[in-house]
Parts: sequence; structure tokens; C-alpha cells
Amino acid sequence: MSLTSQPITEHAVSSAIVALCQFIKELFPGQEFIPLHEPRFVGNERKYVLDAIDSTYVSSVGKYVDQFEAMIRDYTGARYAVATVNGTAALHMALLLAGVNRNELVITQPFSFIATCNAISYVGASPLFVDINKSTLGLSADVLSDFLKNQTEFRAGNTYHRETGKRIAACVPMHTFGHPAEIEQIINSCREYAIPVIEDAAESLGSTFGGKQTGTFGLLGTYSFNGNKTITSGGGGMIVTDDEKLGKMAKHLTTQAKVPHRWDFVHDHIGFNYRLPNLNAAMACAQLEQLNQFISNKRELTQQYKKYFERETAFKLIQEPAGARSNYWLNAVLCPNRSHRDALLAYSNDHGVMTRPAWQLMHRLDMFKDCPRTDLPVAEWIEERLVNIPSSVRVNG
Repeated sequence: MSLTSQPITEHAVSSAIVALCQFIKELFPGQEFIPLHEPRFVGNERKYVLDAIDSTYVSSVGKYVDQFEAMIRDYTGARYAVATVNGTAALHMALLLAGVNRNELVITQPFSFIATCNAISYVGASPLFVDINKSTLGLSADVLSDFLKNQTEFRAGNTYHRETGKRIAACVPMHTFGHPAEIEQIINSCREYAIPVIEDAAESLGSTFGGKQTGTFGLLGTYSFNGNKTITSGGGGMIVTDDEKLGKMAKHLTTQAKVPHRWDFVHDHIGFNYRLPNLNAAMACAQLEQLNQFISNKRELTQQYKKYFERETAFKLIQEPAGARSNYWLNAVLCPNRSHRDALLAYSNDHGVMTRPAWQLMHRLDMFKDCPRTDLPVAEWIEERLVNIPSSVRVNG
């Protein structure tokens, strides 16, 4: 799994780090500090937010909530879209809707933001970690297929993990940094074992595989509109599905499960206060109007990085998988080893260029260290080497 066929000297790496930081500063001129990913408010954000304030509908009821959901349906092609207060809430609700219960297992990847595993924990289930694919950074379809074939058994319409005896209730692949996972193969494998797939598309709105939007392949998909995402509503999330029953239930449960009535307060399920406020939805509508433009801008930035790393070979730029079109939410490079990774992180952050390492793998965290897992050589290799580099929409250049 080496990055280059020839060993690289420490001096060469040090020089490459300095040169890379200088190049990034040239890509983002006039900025004393270059963040990893900052939002851009260059459209109708102020107009729509002020309109929401003037309407006095600033909480979870208002025209912008309905408009945002309609825009997401139109953009993704999903039949149903339900806005939530954040992406973690969306994923929590999706797991409930998919029928995940306490003391069950949910297949996911160890290379992920903690929200994925937190949401699994909220329903009382536990993650079951399967290794990732080196080219997508998402769940490996081959490792998943091998795991299901050799470490599970199918009975009475459900799949059980042999070692623990627990039912495998769902599979949650994540489209990492906006790069589509091997989603069709993952779904095909899971379908054979009656395991519903919930896509964690928090980072990948606008990314496609085979021309189809990520988040729309599985039974349910979820998005995030946190302040660092490609488009933001400050905080916000979305559940999408083509299933009528699940779509309507998602809307119902996220609004405290209140039965519609002009004045009576009747609730027929344990509900959740997960609805997106109208103020946030107003900003989201303005941002979504610009999504294609933002993605085009970010893809151009990636082309600039690609040209640079064609001649600067100390680091390898991660690029979109074959057959996919990534939104390139966060660009990332692979370093020769962990010490070079740490050197890049230290120098860049000391010199006004924000970079960050990969998340600590989930199975290394105390909360999840005893969860079942496959061998994880690729995830561990990537964790040792990956660095995210500035990826904001550029307003100059």
C-alpha cells in the first residue's frame, strides 16, 4: 500500500510541505488564515431570513420549511423529504423508521464522523465495523460481501451475526468527504440478506453515482447542513426516501407525533422535537439555489490541486471513484507515513493554513472498542496518512 515506488527523503517531504502551504495561500489570496471549509453567503440568504423574521414564523412552521423540502425533492429526485434540526437527528430517525431495535447490530464503517455511531447508539443498537475501500474511503463492498457470507446466518427472514447471536438490523455506509461509496454493490449484498440500507450522505449532497444522487439509493438517506457543509442552514438535516409510509411517518414523528387538529393536542406515538426552524430553512433555500455553482467552483479547486500534485509527488490527492461525480466537500491527501502526516499538520496550522487529520477510527474510542468488527487494515492505513486540506468555495481566483 505504498504511495510511491521510490522512498522519499525527510528533506524532500519538508520542502514539499512548505511548498504545498505556499500553493494553498496562492489559491486563497488575501486571507491571513485559510480555514478548512467556511460557508459562503453570496445569494438570497439575507433576503429570505429577513422575510422569515417579518413573517413571525421563525420556528418549525413556515413557508421556507415546506419550500426547502420541496427543493430537496426536486434536486435529488426523492419522493419524500423531511427537514430536521441536524443531520444526526435525521440519521437517528432513519434508524428508527428502518426498524432498528435495542441490542441489535448495525453494519457501518469505522472511518466516519462520530455522529454515525452516536445515532446507532441512540436507538440502543451497536455498530458492527466493516473495513473501507481505499479508493472510495467508504464501506468496502467486497469485505461486506465476504463478512455476510462467512460470519452470518439467515433464518426466519432475518440475518444474525454468528459470534454474538444478534440480529443485523441495518447497514449504514457513509459517502466520505463527498465521494460516493460502492453503493450499488452494498445494496445488492444487503438485499440478499434482507438488511435495509440507510445512506449517511451527510457530506455528499450533489454527489452522484451513475448519474443518481447519493442518498437516494437506499431505503432511506440523510443529509447534513451544518455550518461546514457544502451548503448550510447553520444547523439542519434532511431525511429522504421513496417509501410513502416511511416518508409520512418521518414527518409525523419529527413533529412530536401530533395528530393534526385545529386545536386539540393529541399525540399517538413517542415523538421527537426534530423539525427544522423556518429561520434555518430560509437560509437553506438560498444556499440550495447556489449548490450547483458551489460544486462547480469546488471541482475547479480540485483540478488546481490535481495539477499541482501531478508534479509534487510527495503527497497523493484523493480523487473521485470511477463512475462517480463527487461534490469534493473536503479535499484530502495521503502522506507517506504518520510522521510526515503529523509534520504537515503541524507546519500548516502553525502557518495560517488549516488542515486536519482523519477522524480517530470509531473502534479505538472507549464507547465502541468492544463492538464486533472485521479486520480493518485499510481503515487503519488511511488513518495513519490522511490529511484534509482547505476546500472552501473560492470567491477569488
